[in-house]
Amino acid sequence: MSTPLALFVGMPGLELSASEVGFFRDANPFGLFLFKRNLDNPEQIRRLVGQFRDAVGREDAPVYIDQEGGRVQRLDNGNWPLFRPIGHFGALAKKDLDLAKHALRQSTLAMGSMMTELGIGSGATPVVDLARAGTHDIISSRSFSADPKLVAELGRVVVDALLEVGSMPIIKHIPGYGRVDVDPHHDLPVVHASVDEMMDSDFLPFIRLKDSPWAMVAHLIFSKIDPDLPASISPRVCNLIRTVLNYDGVLITDCLTMDALSGSWSDRVRAALDAGYDIALHSQGDLAASEAAAKAARVMSHATSARVARAEQRLGNRRADTKALHAEVEKIFEENGFA
Repeated sequence: MSTPLALFVGMPGLELSASEVGFFRDANPFGLFLFKRNLDNPEQIRRLVGQFRDAVGREDAPVYIDQEGGRVQRLDNGNWPLFRPIGHFGALAKKDLDLAKHALRQSTLAMGSMMTELGIGSGATPVVDLARAGTHDIISSRSFSADPKLVAELGRVVVDALLEVGSMPIIKHIPGYGRVDVDPHHDLPVVHASVDEMMDSDFLPFIRLKDSPWAMVAHLIFSKIDPDLPASISPRVCNLIRTVLNYDGVLITDCLTMDALSGSWSDRVRAALDAGYDIALHSQGDLAASEAAAKAARVMSHATSARVARAEQRLGNRRADTKALHAEVEKIFEENGFA
């Protein structure tokens, strides 16, 4: 079996066309990243996952989505429970930390099991960025708190619970995204804080969760680390993550089609992999764009393959009752004055 490309791509619809099947068969990208446009009902999702895996010839080929809870959850069309944003658990923790951790664990077990039953391997969560007063709404309620120690503690609950039910946690956005004041979907954020300033704040949750199997890096300039290149295509930032934060899990970029970056799709994919990141994420979904991304990608390195294998070995196989656990969590919040 050939080694897959170090690449996740998207696709436009609810099933693969003949052309898309041919692309996946010939290009063999490592994974498929789905959005709301691809997710209708359980039977359709399982069929789509099967189509992709048949096309690439790998029955364990990963299919991931964004499923954090709150406003970032793709399974939200009425066929599945709606999960609370991460920020609600941080707010509950201020009243009762143990109760918040229990509720978060139950919610995570429920959501992870729900995805696993659909054949979806990860919800690209948890967010362990800090939410400050000036943090852009792109993070806001997606963050647990402004307290890095609390963020790390609650992030640990999510990582461990997801692994327990066989769902791959992805901590994001390494090495820290809580200082951004513009939306990277449209603009390139610039952070001027020094490494020393961020070691005990933005970086701390990632350092404490450095054993997490996957992490995602986003698009922003750290002017004191690399004033020229966004983190997602910066060798200097990648090196900092590996050596200063001591992170040796799988590093995947955020979607490379955001307007924070410039250059062609091929340029972006090539730059991300040249920077040292394990896998490029290009989830725009158009076949021509995916073909361009695939031409610029390269096969996964031995180091990346080893990191992926180590991550897979940590997945458990517990199944939880999604509806019952979700109902328990909602009762906890209602009893504690949350709408």
